Amino acid sequence: MNTDVKSLVEGYRDELVSRLGKLVSINSEQGPSLADAPFGPGPRDVLKAALEMLKEDGVKTVNLDNYIGYGEVGEGDQLIGIVGHLDVVPAHMEDGWKTDPFHMVEKDGILYGRGVSDDKGAVVASMIALKVLKDMNVPLTKRIRLIMGTNEETGSKGLEYYVRKEGSPDYGFTPDGDFPCIHGEKGMVGAVYRSKKTGIRDIKGGTARNIVCRNAYVVVDKCTFSRKKLEDWFNNNNISFSIEEMDSTIKINVQGVAAHASTPQLGVNAISYMLVGLKEAGFQDPFVDFYCSHIGLHTDGTGLGLDCSDDYGDLTLNCGIIGMKDGVIEGSIDIRFPVTFTGRQMVKRMQDYLEDEGGEVIVRGTHEPLFYPVDSPLVTCLTEAYQEVTGDKDTQPMVIGGGTYAKGIENTIAFGCAFPGKDYHIHDANEWCSVEDLLKQVEIYVAGIIRLLNV
Repeated sequence: MNTDVKSLVEGYRDELVSRLGKLVSINSEQGPSLADAPFGPGPRDVLKAALEMLKEDGVKTVNLDNYIGYGEVGEGDQLIGIVGHLDVVPAHMEDGWKTDPFHMVEKDGILYGRGVSDDKGAVVASMIALKVLKDMNVPLTKRIRLIMGTNEETGSKGLEYYVRKEGSPDYGFTPDGDFPCIHGEKGMVGAVYRSKKTGIRDIKGGTARNIVCRNAYVVVDKCTFSRKKLEDWFNNNNISFSIEEMDSTIKINVQGVAAHASTPQLGVNAISYMLVGLKEAGFQDPFVDFYCSHIGLHTDGTGLGLDCSDDYGDLTLNCGIIGMKDGVIEGSIDIRFPVTFTGRQMVKRMQDYLEDEGGEVIVRGTHEPLFYPVDSPLVTCLTEAYQEVTGDKDTQPMVIGGGTYAKGIENTIAFGCAFPGKDYHIHDANEWCSVEDLLKQVEIYVAGIIRLLNV
């Protein structure tokens, strides 16, 4: 067996960058459903491109009706699954991108583009890992399947489709989290809020429910608030804003800072600062009062009776999208609750906080937490693989607020792709990943697969 893994991986540097560039160039955010494209043409096209790459490597490929696809190598009754995704969250130049998000750029060894980290980069690294295993002549006594989904960011329906048709692996990992690995994922509650009475003329903000809202605007009648108080409030809170006067109305534009919904405290929610600012400026409105009392600037669910924590983390709440139609305002609520609680407990805690005369909260669904003991074979194998390659024994398996594919398929945890202490700007402008980090990912995935082969 050729044990010089690092040099083998380095030999694929150019191919890794080339493949990733091709996948990034396909805008794979969810689009209108078509007969042959359940999540839109972009997700369909990127899946076909990725499957073609695997075919060129001599890997057996299967496309499950453009919902999801996979490539498989090896033999045996047991299956090791690598579950990545090729879809992305939206990206627009006006969100602060310095380069075209769908034209990957390399500068000083750093790759920029939507998906280079989340999760196209990890999928390509996994492809290369399969090639390296072949070069090493590793006996593949189990089947290894690289599964590539197309709507992880918008509901994971593709993975549901896969599990119905193919079942779950015996051991699996999704390269869509953090190293060394993630042994727990918080539960989720999805909800919406709606206005009952409001004097707001128009309002809009956000691009996705699982992103802290970066930009928002609201239109209200003139002479309904103190402009000076509003400007002072924004300035005192370091909020970027602009105010446009029209014939009888005023439009207020607010710019925040995007972040993942699992860590809303790292962002600045334009919706929340805009509405709280209006209230502080004297704008009297039932819906604004409702929003400020039930949500406001809190990211811990206090206004909905949800403030709670356990040994593995705190509850978080994010409002990602807001809009208005036919005089009714509606927005999204994304709640991530600690792993030792249940969805039923969360809904019960909310019961007395769901509505008042200005608005209401409607729970749409819950997802239970994921938790594996740190000494379970899967967690142990993957942690040791990370330690073997990096030498880092200080960073321990973790629990996160983000939800990954691991929640939708059995015997699977998140393993990579983010290295400790690095912010790759996923779900934000100027998403990046270094080539060196991608090559290191390949090494770690190779080590992880070898350990799982020997379980």
